[in-house]
Amino acid sequence: MSNPISSMSAAQLKSALHDDQEIALLDAREEVPFDARHLLLASCVPLGRLETLVATLVPRLETRVVWCDDGERDAAGRGLAARAASRMAALGYTDVHVLDGGIAAWEAAGYRIYSGVHVPSKAFAEVVEHEAGTPHISAAELKALIDSKADIAIYDTRSYEEYHGNSIPGAVSVPGAELVYRFKDLTPSADTLVVVNCGGRTRSIIGAQALINAGVPNRVVSLKNGTQDWHLAGYEVVKGATRRPPAVSEAGLEAARAGAARVAGLCDIKRVDRATLEAWRRDGARTLYQIDVRTEEEYRDGHVSGAKHVAGGQLVQETDRHIAVWGARVVLLDNDGVRATLTASWLKQRGWEVVIADNETAGGATE
Repeated sequence: MSNPISSMSAAQLKSALHDDQEIALLDAREEVPFDARHLLLASCVPLGRLETLVATLVPRLETRVVWCDDGERDAAGRGLAARAASRMAALGYTDVHVLDGGIAAWEAAGYRIYSGVHVPSKAFAEVVEHEAGTPHISAAELKALIDSKADIAIYDTRSYEEYHGNSIPGAVSVPGAELVYRFKDLTPSADTLVVVNCGGRTRSIIGAQALINAGVPNRVVSLKNGTQDWHLAGYEVVKGATRRPPAVSEAGLEAARAGAARVAGLCDIKRVDRATLEAWRRDGARTLYQIDVRTEEEYRDGHVSGAKHVAGGQLVQETDRHIAVWGARVVLLDNDGVRATLTASWLKQRGWEVVIADNETAGGATE
């Protein structure tokens, strides 16, 4: 028997989002209308894909969940949110609600509506750049450096698939959390100017600032507006690039660990011990996310049972796609603490309760 579903007013939802209790705000529409207009803290879970997404996004059945939609109703008077809530309750979720009137009611109550993809992550990067003063250069400045054969290195911090699709000539694919981990082996000279790019702004800023926070000796800048501005300027774009970093050497790992330790000190990143992690796994009153932030290849070679894979840079970029429960515990896993620490530093600054653990502490590579 399904659990009862109640409505929640816009004012009640506003209060619930700030009461320091766990809550998942889910939008039942498809991604295109969601991107056009949505609540800031919502995760997009289209009705047609609910069963394939929800167990990972909301792993605890007792989590408080609020569904929203655009406020439109079908002939039977039911909206997408009500249908999604019913299906979720049928899966065993016990605390499911619907935003009465949808996002239209939210807006009518005087609350803000946002547009765009991964808005919380992108807004955070803009704050980082403003507060930290993350340096940047323009596409024209980068082109001049390339043409003059200056001592520069260009690191593309997007996923390898995005890099492979289109990239700047000479760029190497170094996704997000890999930057500090592989920096020394990629950048033997401290005199090299390091340019971090992505498709637009977010990952360029976060990547460049991560290297700066880790204390690398080089001058580091982000490429303002990324490959987008590079392409709009009419400069050459490479299709099918395959340049990747070499394997991490002992000296490279030592430098990466030192950088990660510096970041851990700056952001007060804590490690969780085995006993505490086991207690959290048994705790039915709190949601626990265990996320392996290494490369997909490393994850496939063996990972902690129950851990999902999201490369560190993508987790920072697409947090709403992977962590839907606000107020949850987040444990980031890797094999040496470097990539987990860098990723955790950003999530913690965004208010997440996040700690790190190595795979051995978390239970070993069992899958």
